[in-house]
Amino acid sequence: MSILVDSSTRLVVQGITGREGSFQTRRCIEYGTNVVAGVTPGRGGETFDDKVPVFNTVQEAVDEASANCSLIFVPAAFCADAVLEAAAAGIPVIVCISEGIPTQDMVMVRNYLQPQGIRLVGPNCPGIITPGQARVGIMPSDMFSPGRVGVISRSGTLLYEAVAQLGERGIGQSTCIGVGGDPIVGTTPLEALRLFAADSDTLAVVLVGEIGGIFEQEAADYIATAMAKPVIAFVAGTTAPPGRRMGHAGAIIAGASGTAQAKKEALATAGAVIVDSPADIGAATQRVFKERRLL
Repeated sequence: MSILVDSSTRLVVQGITGREGSFQTRRCIEYGTNVVAGVTPGRGGETFDDKVPVFNTVQEAVDEASANCSLIFVPAAFCADAVLEAAAAGIPVIVCISEGIPTQDMVMVRNYLQPQGIRLVGPNCPGIITPGQARVGIMPSDMFSPGRVGVISRSGTLLYEAVAQLGERGIGQSTCIGVGGDPIVGTTPLEALRLFAADSDTLAVVLVGEIGGIFEQEAADYIATAMAKPVIAFVAGTTAPPGRRMGHAGAIIAGASGTAQAKKEALATAGAVIVDSPADIGAATQRVFKERRLL
């Protein structure tokens, strides 16, 4: 099994005719993802690479191609409208790669989507991949392999690092999700943990956090009270100076709760296996699998 995307995913790419949208759509198709439609207003009736029909609206992609997942590559100023259009068309899973979306836009979008049960991943994220089934994002897909470890990361680069280490030890992944590095995201680490907890084929979860916000503390509360599966956690930014943004819009320490140390302490208290260096993520996961006889 997996979470959010799998072999039944029928993907529509919003912004398919743009440079990045075109490039990544081809990579998704090469991976085996079922890309059934693209959307670019004013380009309806065209085909992408003589294979994928292009529509003017997401609603047309749903009605004519039965799309059930959207991947968004549009400029930040138009992302909120793109997400809302996909939601209005009944798309249940929306992945937004674009970065630089105004926080106020994301507040509005998240408040609109939550009551409807629509799942947004991102923005400012690498997307989702279920190895061997579907790639909905921008990940370098050759490093992923099917297996039973879920991976959640606020950082795209550290997601790739974690997966590379798992692969070196023959540990495959059920689904890997980059939740994004903005202060407000569509799916938080806590929400992703809940999805993996309900997935019978995910035996353990690697959680990669970073400084800023309280996402990791929220995850820790859930791990302590409701997560039966082991969680291996790394928090980036131990040496980051307070008050300075480090890479991501959400990676800024504002108060004691935003520090890496506070997050690590909360996760450790909750029962997660803490990894102090990103170089040890794979070894720690392998050790947990052996100790708990999960292999």
